[in-house]
Amino acid sequence: MTTTQLITEIKKKQSFLCIGLDVDLNKIPQHLLKEEDPIFAFNKAIIDATHHLCVSYKPNTAFYEAYGLKGWKALEKTINYLNENHPEIFTIADAKRGDIGNTSTMYAKAFFEDLAFDSVTVAPYMGKDSVEPFLAFENKHTILLALTSNQGAFDFQTKTVEGKELYKQVLETSKTWKNAENLMYVVGATKAEYLADIRKIIPNSFLLVPGVGAQGGNLQDVCKYGMTDNVGLLINSSRGIIYASNNEDFAEVAAQKATELQQEMQAILTK
Repeated sequence: MTTTQLITEIKKKQSFLCIGLDVDLNKIPQHLLKEEDPIFAFNKAIIDATHHLCVSYKPNTAFYEAYGLKGWKALEKTINYLNENHPEIFTIADAKRGDIGNTSTMYAKAFFEDLAFDSVTVAPYMGKDSVEPFLAFENKHTILLALTSNQGAFDFQTKTVEGKELYKQVLETSKTWKNAENLMYVVGATKAEYLADIRKIIPNSFLLVPGVGAQGGNLQDVCKYGMTDNVGLLINSSRGIIYASNNEDFAEVAAQKATELQQEMQAILTK
């Protein structure tokens, strides 16, 4: 999917909502455990109930890898279901991969070719030759971890090195990499006050913003400092939507929570 297609979908749905599909078998409704594939059954129900309200889905691969082959098969079934039934949806493999040379190429093939995701999250710590193999794939996007929403982000990302915060150096350096136009960036919603400075460095890039909802991030603040003329934001909510109910009405309640966010986004877009 191209950035232009994503922007078109945002305008059409009046939404820049991304729903995280982080499936924990200890949290899904108990009646689903009787299904042959409980993870896919849960995802399918969430997708069927919310696809008209969001522009993106983001499975965190750890929640699938934890269940071994069955989990990986459930991930494959989920992405196939999305690509076959909702090809207009932007898909994100939240895998946080990153390694040098051929290894990164193989990671990229796994998510871009075998599973046919539109994008994958990548850690920048190993630098240029660990990220450029992902950027080489046409009409695919690499979402670079820039400033995350966890407490440990302050261990390294905000440290000043030679007079400049490390996350700013990551942003500036990444712009020099080959096919950097295929980059998007992760910026946590709990770091909304940093967005003004981030936009000075990457004024037009799309930002994937987790942390709205359960982690305490504020949508209005994120949009105030981070929104561009083409929106430039994908706001992720996971637990606040998919685990809003653990009863048989879980998909309906998830849709209600997604609707609340979509309507808030629509109000912002139509100001």
